[in-house]
Amino acid sequence: MKTYISVFFSTEGAKPSKVLDALNNLGFEPTTGNFDGVFSWDSEATLDEAINLADKVVATLKGMGVLVKLETVGKSETDEEETV
Repeated sequence: MKTYISVFFSTEGAKPSKVLDALNNLGFEPTTGNFDGVFSWDSEATLDEAINLADKVVATLKGMGVLVKLETVGKSETDEEETV
């Protein structure tokens, strides 16, 4: 499973580098494309574990003036191969 994060910055908030460092300390890896970071679970996460991660993200970023969107998807959704 993977949890993807999108971060929406404010000019009145913390520097993007500070926000991304905080997310990295939680286990998110920076990525390019549609998301700003990805957290790779060691195994299938439960709903409670995904919510706990979201709670940690919110607590860590509190006061930084950012909005976040989290999306957790299962292995079958992240490893789909496109057939031509």
